[in-house]
Amino acid sequence: MSVSHETGAPALVEVEGLGLRYGGRQVLSGVTLRISAGEIVSLIGPNGAGKSSLIRAVLGLTPYQEGRITTAPGLVIGYMPQRLVIDSVLPLTVQRFLRMAAKVGRGEIRTVLEEVGVPHLRNSQVQEISGGEFQRVLLARALLREPDLLVLDEPAQQVDFQGQIGMFELIERLRQARGCGVLVVSHDLHMVMRATDRVLCLNGHICCSGAPEAVSAHPEYVALFGPRAAESVALYHHHHRHDHDLAGEVLPQNTPSEPPAGA
Repeated sequence: MSVSHETGAPALVEVEGLGLRYGGRQVLSGVTLRISAGEIVSLIGPNGAGKSSLIRAVLGLTPYQEGRITTAPGLVIGYMPQRLVIDSVLPLTVQRFLRMAAKVGRGEIRTVLEEVGVPHLRNSQVQEISGGEFQRVLLARALLREPDLLVLDEPAQQVDFQGQIGMFELIERLRQARGCGVLVVSHDLHMVMRATDRVLCLNGHICCSGAPEAVSAHPEYVALFGPRAAESVALYHHHHRHDHDLAGEVLPQNTPSEPPAGA
């Protein structure tokens, strides 16, 4: 595996020239991407763009016909699915639900629920908690694997606006605390753009990629999502503890993107 030239962090996953077909239909073509440790990468695109197929290929769940996917030795992935249906009549507490996913004790469950901000749900019935609370429980489930890479498929669905902000702030804190890479799939363009290092815009192939500012101005992004989406993204402010150039590359910490006040 290579080392990122931008951050110096090791690459966790490298996808090169990926092509994937279902029957006679080409779903993905020539997809190339890299996710490094400590990096948040967001995957966006319209319905039918191949986002779920790409995620399933990275997870090893879907065979592909072209290209290759290389993972770091011993890579552990924590996956948060877009949907998980639980029988409404099955008596299942949050604690039991989490123990079904990993052989862990009550102390570890208590710790991970505290980490995602819902320790009070440990003995609650899964069917009785809200959609936003269940999203956090699913995130806790992914974290129990002690992952090097988190793959989060629509992590803020079924959540109101303030809840979405809270979820993406939590993802940022987890990245900082754990140093893991994060791949986020989301349809919420504005929220993704304010909470990511790099954006990959997918529509069967990678249309454009880079820092949010660069992607939002790219002609293919504008063609897919419209000029109003691009204009709204241009208003966002990036709050990570590092800066990017317009290609999405992380600038060295000792090279500020703006001169200090008074310089």
